[in-house]
Amino acid sequence: MRQIAIDGPAGAGKSTVAKALSERLNINYMDTGAMYRTVALGMIRKGVDLSDREQILSNLDDLHIEVVFENRVQKVLLNGEDVSGFIRTPEVSMGASTVAVVPEVRIKLVELQRETANRFDIVMDGRDIGTYVLPDAKVKFYITASSRERARRRARDLDAQGIAYDLDELEKEIIKRDEQDMNREFAPLKVAEDAIYLDTSNMSIEEVIDFTAGKVREIYE
Repeated sequence: MRQIAIDGPAGAGKSTVAKALSERLNINYMDTGAMYRTVALGMIRKGVDLSDREQILSNLDDLHIEVVFENRVQKVLLNGEDVSGFIRTPEVSMGASTVAVVPEVRIKLVELQRETANRFDIVMDGRDIGTYVLPDAKVKFYITASSRERARRRARDLDAQGIAYDLDELEKEIIKRDEQDMNREFAPLKVAEDAIYLDTSNMSIEEVIDFTAGKVREIYE
């Protein structure tokens, strides 16, 4: 199986690159966030108080989650039911953020991510994919950009939504997020020793896709 791990800090464009790369190479893109949403949905359906860690832990083993791909479309099964159409509500989104900070939930889902990556060709992005989730992936990228450039990219998104912002404040938030991610106790953000380091500050998305796709083909062919 081809395993492509993409890591990097907030706002670096990892997901954009991962999705585009999966299209270019005809490889499955794994949306790991959907797994946390599925845990949240399962807990909500069981009436679990998501602010109560003990309740989450006591119900976690009751949730059997599986990820499958059909024509490169990801589906998430919860106890055998395809719940892909039920995990995008605001309630589930908030619940996903809550359960994601529970280490036992993360450990359960990392096992699922590894198992899925052993069954399907996968492009997966995050902050610890190459260092923790898929340490044996044959292709690893660490994609980053200057904090200022990442702030500008975030500003463009806000412009499109008509949301006011202060560019300096956006950059400060990004720097703070970097520090949190790099200093967290469990699986911190760092560059894998065998990762290809790519600073995209002065690159277009097409240039990034051309470069990463070329590297994948070079390594696998």
